[in-house]
Amino acid sequence: MQNPNDQRLYKLALQRAEFRKSLYSYVIVNGFFWAIWWFTDGQKGNVGLPWPIWVMLGWGLGLLKQFYDAYQSNKAHRAEKEFERLKNRQ
Repeated sequence: MQNPNDQRLYKLALQRAEFRKSLYSYVIVNGFFWAIWWFTDGQKGNVGLPWPIWVMLGWGLGLLKQFYDAYQSNKAHRAEKEFERLKNRQ
């Protein structure tokens, strides 16, 4: 039987690998969008926000959430610490 900590670490490793994959896709696809914008509208000196910025912002919010889940959020560990703290109080 697998150790629950091993399962948690494996899940965390999968989340981090998925985040890196998503980050690479974000950089490549948005670079492509900026190139399209540059060759179609950017050289003309159009005033206003370039349209790729909206793609970057929308996708970037999802990417930030994915980063938080993979690198910052450790709910299980925090719950274990809180449980131990409560257990020690009684």
